[in-house]
Amino acid sequence: MSDFNITALLPHLHAITGPDFVFTDDETRTRYGHDETEDFSFPPNVVVKPGTPQEISAIMQLANEYKIPVVPIGARTGLSGGALSIYGGIGLSMERFTKLEIDEKNLQAIAEPSVITQVLREAAFEKGLFYPPDPSSQGSCSIGGNIAENSGGARAVKYGVTKDYVLNLEVVLPNGDIIWTGANTLKNSTGYNLTQLMVGSEGTLGIITKIVLKLIPKTSHNVLMLIPFFKAGQACEAVAEIFRAGIVPSALEFMERDAIDWGLKYLDNTSLNIKPEVQAHLLVEVDGNYPDVLFAEAEKIMGVVEQFEIDEILFADTEDQKNALWKLRRTVAEAVKSNSIYKEEDTVVPRYELPTLLDGIKRIGSKYGFQSVCYGHAGDGNLHVNIIKGNMTDENWLVEVPKGIREIFELTVSLKGTLSGEHGIGYVQKNYMDIAFPDANLQLMKGIKQLFDPNNILNPGKILPDNL
Repeated sequence: MSDFNITALLPHLHAITGPDFVFTDDETRTRYGHDETEDFSFPPNVVVKPGTPQEISAIMQLANEYKIPVVPIGARTGLSGGALSIYGGIGLSMERFTKLEIDEKNLQAIAEPSVITQVLREAAFEKGLFYPPDPSSQGSCSIGGNIAENSGGARAVKYGVTKDYVLNLEVVLPNGDIIWTGANTLKNSTGYNLTQLMVGSEGTLGIITKIVLKLIPKTSHNVLMLIPFFKAGQACEAVAEIFRAGIVPSALEFMERDAIDWGLKYLDNTSLNIKPEVQAHLLVEVDGNYPDVLFAEAEKIMGVVEQFEIDEILFADTEDQKNALWKLRRTVAEAVKSNSIYKEEDTVVPRYELPTLLDGIKRIGSKYGFQSVCYGHAGDGNLHVNIIKGNMTDENWLVEVPKGIREIFELTVSLKGTLSGEHGIGYVQKNYMDIAFPDANLQLMKGIKQLFDPNNILNPGKILPDNL
């Protein structure tokens, strides 16, 4: 899009939103040109901040007329480049959409997309209700972005991911039409499920402007334990064994040694002493309403993990201890980022295959000369793989690492897993999609995109491979 096009477009955008919500200055464009994906920066040509679905509808009609890319932008916490304006155009900030209502009678939340996830969870909690999805960035990510990526979090292992709580969506389509995708009901067998099609579509099929979410009653008690393992592979083996013993934890997180060491250093936390021989930890939580039942489950978990080579288990006795352990886990990604340039992959396999996946990642890293730091939602089989640049040359980083990533994904798929568990495909993973899907699947996805967005203006260049 040329400067002339921008100049010609501005009066139209001013008429739609008012000039106070249209920005072309370099500072604003740069701020909205990145998320948390590596160090990418793709500033849009203009940033627009609409306040109603009708304004978004008018913007999309204008964009279709001029064939201008439009990229929905939320809280910019994404890790796959889904909100990057890689072709310039209009950066459509959703930050004015912040209304939230808790419907206690129906156990539902009605939220606009820029409601921060933690704000939603706390508002539900105050009413005795629970919204379980809790991505690590819950204090800064938005519910609209969670829906775009189908986010999960630590408690997905027991309660499910974002898609399991979305009942209905108000969506502005690429042509400007405004629709509701479903109904505010717990059951719906009426036609194609457009609601679930939108969840995880990464802003490529429509722009979500209102969300109806299911809530559940909150639990009153939990038990949290940190289990140190002398062998990382055994920590992964223990995950499947806990489930085979009949326990479904509310959270089951894996952190290898570097992850927890870097997290402690980042937080300047010296209260947790870890023996040098410890290679990994499992952070395990059980929750419910009856303490006796939870303690019995905790004892059963202890019986399982004692079959492996472990150090003394730490039970979090107070809320402060629990919060400190969760803060450590949620800070790992920031700690890794503060140490080195990195790439983060989001592999997921059936949980029984976790030891094979972890072993393969380390083997592939040795082959291509990179270090990896692994952690994640082990109860789901979801392993976040942080590939560290460290002392690698720029040439090896650019040439060798992508080869290693492709091998990691090939291993993951061979184990009946897939490329992303919760971060999405976006910009950075799209050219690996041929590993996960044959051409027939990819052509179907392309056809869906063309049906919704024939001019390919809504968040183009995401999900689908460049050569498709």
